[in-house]
Amino acid sequence: MLKLLNRIATVKDDGTVEFEVPGDVEPEALSARSRHVQNVVDDDPLDATDHPQYIPPLQIVMLIVGTRGDVQPFIAIGKRLQDYGHRVRLATHSNFKEFVLTAGLEFYPLGGDPKVLAGYMVKNKGFLPSGPSEIPIQRNQMKEIINSLLPACKEPDIDSGVPFKADAIIANPPAYGHTHVAEALKVPIHIFFTMPWTPTSEFPHPLSRVKQQAGYRLSYQIVDSLIWLGIRDMINDLRKKKLKLRPVTYLSGSQGSEADVPHAYIWSPHLVPKPKDWGPKIDVVGFCFLDLASNYEPPESLVKWLEAGDRPIYIGFGSLLALGIWFGSLILKFYSGNKMIVHYKPVQEPEKMTQIIVEALEKTEQRGIINKGWGGLGNLAEPKDSIYLLDNCPHDWLFLHCKAVDCQGQQASFAGPNLGRVFAQGANNLAVHHGGAGTTAAGLKAACPTTIVPFFGDQPFWGERVQARGVGPAPIPVEEFSLPKLVDAINFMLDSKVKERALELAKAMENEDGVAGAVKAFFKQLPTKKSESEPEPTSSSFFSISRCFGCN
Repeated sequence: MLKLLNRIATVKDDGTVEFEVPGDVEPEALSARSRHVQNVVDDDPLDATDHPQYIPPLQIVMLIVGTRGDVQPFIAIGKRLQDYGHRVRLATHSNFKEFVLTAGLEFYPLGGDPKVLAGYMVKNKGFLPSGPSEIPIQRNQMKEIINSLLPACKEPDIDSGVPFKADAIIANPPAYGHTHVAEALKVPIHIFFTMPWTPTSEFPHPLSRVKQQAGYRLSYQIVDSLIWLGIRDMINDLRKKKLKLRPVTYLSGSQGSEADVPHAYIWSPHLVPKPKDWGPKIDVVGFCFLDLASNYEPPESLVKWLEAGDRPIYIGFGSLLALGIWFGSLILKFYSGNKMIVHYKPVQEPEKMTQIIVEALEKTEQRGIINKGWGGLGNLAEPKDSIYLLDNCPHDWLFLHCKAVDCQGQQASFAGPNLGRVFAQGANNLAVHHGGAGTTAAGLKAACPTTIVPFFGDQPFWGERVQARGVGPAPIPVEEFSLPKLVDAINFMLDSKVKERALELAKAMENEDGVAGAVKAFFKQLPTKKSESEPEPTSSSFFSISRCFGCN
């Protein structure tokens, strides 16, 4: 298998894997995963307007790895689950403790520090290491995360000492050890994510680049296999030493067999409809918005500047994307021991990108807000009345005051719930950004025509979805970011027909309640408890998640 991956896969500097499918390679050559893919059409689509069935109070733990933008939708979901009487513990990185507690949820710390990972990304201009000394940094981060999952599911609350034992687990894929912990604790698990992680023939894995549609489903197996190659030793160490389980000895992907594990995807079906080859255990619930704007008090200088002229374009380069970070950290071991082809393309310096942005604003006669972010973006030679330099601001507030947005590399806040009045008033919003799921959701919810400038990870995927929906031009890869392309993108978004399509999409999204959809999906997929007299399923030679929580 390693020879096959070396033969067909090229790891790119933007966090994706590029490959072409040779005529003599079948999907089954990579793993047993393809045999578990569901091909049953879901005849009972999720209706978030229905009231969820009554479920006796549960202790639910959410295992969430990533940046603030990754944590934010789970806060919204957790608050709604709490409203139904369940105890919700959100386990994530310690630097988000205040964010979680302020929202009224219980907090438990996971290992790993996104700031360390982000610093690594800045240094290496991508996700692969600049030298062997970088590999231990990434692997130690992943090991800390994986080893912290079991305590998060069963240890008492750190502050109050109140006992806790998870009755159910919600997790996102970057947690990685989540399914193994669920197996050991014999509790159900539900995976939620903001990007596709389930094989389909309709589009390739967002972390892959494949031209042939015949390779779309295979791309999920390739990415999953690369991840597994990077973490299998840590997972088996967890299984043997912490979970008292047998090691996983086969090579069929990072999660083992997930045929019985329900998945819910946090995006609008109006933007990306549920693929026809996804079965009933997979739901597309809608974007999950957390209202931050209602409590935000903007600086007086920002308010006065906004009132002094036309709506501005927002430009920002914030924290680096978690997706590229954790994906890169997982394949480091494999990369260090095998000769995969790696292409590097230098990312333009912030000073040069700042100059391009300023000139594009001048050429299109637009005002602009620049979020200074990391690496010196917005360092102007001299102040300009047409440009405002911003430190931080909830995007659900700011997007409604902007004409366009350019926020590469920034995980954004989600738009607020009261946008109907804005649509009725015909707000002239636009968006240009990196294509992270959170920023894409916020911009489209605010009726913003969108240009995506992807850096790496899943960002090209969202750029292609926006273009296909007709609410933005073709994405501009960051290495191709230039004055002519940025000017063309701004002019494209100013077209009234593009704005009309964005307004139609926003109105459709306004009627969605992704949080309600997520909660309904979670309740719907909870397995029915088996009676004590009912025999356990027959053991197989493969690690089977279904044994852990009684799914058929």
